[in-house]
Parts: sequence; C-alpha cells; structure tokens
Amino acid sequence: MAKIIVLMGAPGAGKGTQARLLQERLHLPQISTGDIFRALKNAQTPLAKEVRELMERGQLVPDELTIRVVQERTAQPDCQNGYILDGFPRTPAQAASLEKLAAEQGNTIVAILIDVPRELLEQRMTGRRNCPVCGEIYNMYLKPPKFDNVCDFHPEAELVHRADDNVETVKARLATYEKQTQPLMDYYKAAGLLRTVDGTGAPEAIYEDVLRQISA
Repeated sequence: MAKIIVLMGAPGAGKGTQARLLQERLHLPQISTGDIFRALKNAQTPLAKEVRELMERGQLVPDELTIRVVQERTAQPDCQNGYILDGFPRTPAQAASLEKLAAEQGNTIVAILIDVPRELLEQRMTGRRNCPVCGEIYNMYLKPPKFDNVCDFHPEAELVHRADDNVETVKARLATYEKQTQPLMDYYKAAGLLRTVDGTGAPEAIYEDVLRQISA
C-alpha cells in the first residue's frame, strides 16, 4: 500500500529541505497545488478551462475543484508508489476529501509535523543572511560568518538581510500559520494520523526520524 505524505511545519521549520530529501531518496514526486494551478494556465483540458475561468475572475478555487485537480495529478504513473503533498490540504474539509481520495486510490495517509519551538523559528528566520556573490547562507545566531557580516569566501561582500526577515514580519507570519494550521492539526490528531518529529536537530537526523514515521 502506497503512502501519501502530508508534510506540515511552520515557516523556518525545514519542511522544504525534508520534502526535497524524500523526493530525491525515495523517488516520490512532490506535488504542489500551486505548481499544478500554474501548469493549468496552459493545459487544454476541461478541468484546466474551468480552473482558468475562476482564476481570471479573481475567484478562489473551491475545495471540490481543488481535490479534482489533485486527483487528476496523482493518477499519473509517477504517483503509483506514493507521493508528497505540498500546500494541500489546508483545511479539515480538504483533509476529509483527501482521505476519500486515498481510499479510492488504495493509499494510506501519514501526516508529519516538523515541530520547532517558536523562539528557534524566529531566530532561524530573523538571523538569516546571504552572500550576494555566491549565495552562501548564514545565520547570525546559529551559523555566523567568521567575521562580522561578511562572507567567509568573499570578504569583500557584505551579507544581505532580506527585508521580510524582520522581527515584526516573522512574528506575523508565524501567528498566521498557527491560526490557519491548528484546525488541520486537530483534525489529523483526532483521526490518529498525525506524527510529530523534532525539527531542532541536523537535517539528516530529522530525515531519519521522518523516514521512521513513514515506515511505522
């Protein structure tokens, strides 16, 4: 029985890194609803036309249509051994639709939360700096450069701090995430499908933990 992996985690929790490792090592497609909707802009199918018309009118794509889009994408041959979902489900209603789809496909769902304390998330996000020359990423709290605010490999380059990595913006993003995601986490807890991994360690250690939860 193939697994549908629903990865959950706050901004800065390392969800993207884990999704990439799972994709590379387990050879499972990472399916992003955002990517699917962008691809539908050029596709010539009745479903694509329906989605395009809604988007052109500036309307949100309803749950019923979103699950049809996911169903069509996950019916492709590359999903027969399972797949990773990114950005879906976002609500308990979407999660219920996904359970129905999983039953139809003969798959099982595993929802994995990469759990990181809020204080550490704030440090990870507000402390980020990158080199404008080589793109090397530093963190002023967790992985500082050898010399203050300059790249180890390009000492002539002053590190760049993204404007949206300021304390106020980061706190607002985390608050929005918590508010939007809590109902979904409650849903998966109640369904007995939520598994939590400690996201404070090194990426490889987290990956091993994620793998254990998938295999359990």
